[in-house]
Amino acid sequence: MTGPIRDFALETYMSKWEFTAKYNMTASDAETLRLPELMAMASDEDRADFENLSLGYTETFGAPALRQEIARTYETVKPEDLICFAGAEEAIYVAMKVLLTPNDHAIVVTPNYQAAETLPLSICAVSGVALDIDNDWNLDIGLVEAALRPNTRLISINFPNNPTGKILPRATFDALIDLCRKHGIWLFSDEVYRLIERDETLRLPQAVDVYERGISLNVMSKAYGLPGLRIGWLACKDRDFLVRCERYKHFLSICNSAPSEVLARIALKNRDRILSRTRAIVRSNVAALNAFFADFPHLFDWREPDGGCIAFIRYKGADGVEAFTTRMVEEAGVFFLPSSVYRSDLTPVPENCLRIGFGRLHVPEGLTVLRNWLTRNSL
Repeated sequence: MTGPIRDFALETYMSKWEFTAKYNMTASDAETLRLPELMAMASDEDRADFENLSLGYTETFGAPALRQEIARTYETVKPEDLICFAGAEEAIYVAMKVLLTPNDHAIVVTPNYQAAETLPLSICAVSGVALDIDNDWNLDIGLVEAALRPNTRLISINFPNNPTGKILPRATFDALIDLCRKHGIWLFSDEVYRLIERDETLRLPQAVDVYERGISLNVMSKAYGLPGLRIGWLACKDRDFLVRCERYKHFLSICNSAPSEVLARIALKNRDRILSRTRAIVRSNVAALNAFFADFPHLFDWREPDGGCIAFIRYKGADGVEAFTTRMVEEAGVFFLPSSVYRSDLTPVPENCLRIGFGRLHVPEGLTVLRNWLTRNSL
């Protein structure tokens, strides 16, 4: 059933605490860089480009030099296979509006970033297929196939998954590609947490590189830790789709910020260095989380996620996760997201879960504050 877009529960909840809580332990991005740190990585030529930049409009598809750098992060993508947006959210919005009509049907894997289901639901019929928390958040391809309809036009996935950190086994991913190819279905693949897997053997190929109707979403916000740039993009081999996205973008941002495009280009040229930094922070924080949760098995069902820098874990306290997360942020300044913000209109989402983020440097300090609060309250 289509209808008005409901409030974005996660972003509404985040807006209350994200910039006021002392320890944002639910952050979905990696530790960011300050401008001088990023500029120190720039070549003389790129530094000159930034310092002498004309602050005018840029190309709607994105600056050619930026798209050239983005293309290098793929196996088979050329600059003309890319269109840039003001972050990933605009890209999701445009893609759904361009691809779907009221006569279509879409399938969305849950839990997921809310826009992945709310936007399709505002356009057409949508079915959800839930990851199984009791089976290590695995996806049952049989359930996806069972959800297919004659008018199914799109399947939307997100791996490494937000909020669980799950990465599909390669065999499952390949089976999903085969299913989409058999029925001529578009595969919209949110890949914003790709490249910070701790075990690189788990890394999946990008959908656009392996499927002719694959659409790969990425952004500077997560693995690169540069959300303030507001630079995201879609990669797709279908030129008609990209042109239609460009036409739709004319009604939204029109073009990206010129300074952000140059800064994103500098970051991508130094991506190995930036990603190495991100992975080191994540590895260290996961070790700290493993040690912490080993001391509180009666309160938390911690399972180290496959990838990304977030996890979705059960809180087992008698007070319930909503009360717990409220007390934590109000009394200790430690901020987590409760499972209610991941409520889905498509499938049940496990209750009493919370999202923890571990991409930032303050995580060990936040764990110390959390430990002390739990000890004081005899939990």
